[in-house]
Amino acid sequence: MTVVIARSNSPESEVALEAGLVEAKRRGEDAVIFQLDGEPSEQESTERDGVNVTYRFPQPRGRDATGDLLDVAEEVNASLIVVGIKHRSPVGKLFLGSSAQQVLLEANAPVLAVKAHES
Repeated sequence: MTVVIARSNSPESEVALEAGLVEAKRRGEDAVIFQLDGEPSEQESTERDGVNVTYRFPQPRGRDATGDLLDVAEEVNASLIVVGIKHRSPVGKLFLGSSAQQVLLEANAPVLAVKAHES
């Protein structure tokens, strides 16, 4: 089984990456880092903090990176999906969609949601 880690260019994402790698190491599992934004790099797999890591990216023609993340989680039979979250006001929750919320509601694997430390 595999731990899937959602990653973007945000502080919350860095905390999710750290927590996901710790969890994968604790479970003795590989990790898939799914880069929600940005271009695919040439790096496909490596070892990071003692965990075998594979990098995956949204489909180039896809419209929904979060849906692609959920598809990858199904494909690799994820034992856990790790996402970073940030505090949003009730109005923000009403008007602004959240990738983390979509993952929480639609994932077939358990989801670990982690918050960045407040400064």
